[in-house]
Amino acid sequence: MRIAGTNIPDAKKVEVSLAYIYGIGQPAARRIVAAAKVDPVKRAKDLTPAEVNRLREIIEKEYRIEGDLRREIMMNIKRLKDIGAYRGNRHIRGLPVRGQRTKSNSRTRRGNVRKTMGSGRKPAASPT
Repeated sequence: MRIAGTNIPDAKKVEVSLAYIYGIGQPAARRIVAAAKVDPVKRAKDLTPAEVNRLREIIEKEYRIEGDLRREIMMNIKRLKDIGAYRGNRHIRGLPVRGQRTKSNSRTRRGNVRKTMGSGRKPAASPT
């Protein structure tokens, strides 16, 4: 089954399978299923065409999903970069944006860059 340009897994429950759509998590999926009056225990393959249409209508009307949401997020980041905000500069440099420490962590954001640091002291000069 295909909703909002995303293939929904058939063997999973409706609530879980709706969460495969970018922009819809578990809580939003529960709200959508309740609004569409669909049994949450039902599997996606067991839905009738009428139920699928109700789900599709609710998702299209009330939620920003997939391409629109990705575009909006990209535009927000681009705006931060253009105005020269601190958060924009962190995005440009590929560093954590939300205030995390970078001395020992931030492997996810920087990649697995392991820069070793010395003890901080230069060795004593050897007598010549």
